[in-house]
Amino acid sequence: MPSIQPETLVDDVMRQWPETIRVFLRHRFLCVGCPIGRFHSVRDACRDHRHNLASFVQALEAAAGRACGEREMR
Repeated sequence: MPSIQPETLVDDVMRQWPETIRVFLRHRFLCVGCPIGRFHSVRDACRDHRHNLASFVQALEAAAGRACGEREMR
């Protein structure tokens, strides 16, 4: 299972696990396509969007984990 750390940059998360983009959108984060994503960590994004860090990281990891499992099955 992927481990996404609070200090991981938002852009890195979305590039490494594109499936997480849906999580950002579902939680109404404005990070998708934002140039600040190259400098903002997941922690920064949660702070700016007033969202619980632990639950958001858990949702990101779940999406990334499902994607990794699907790739392994192919």
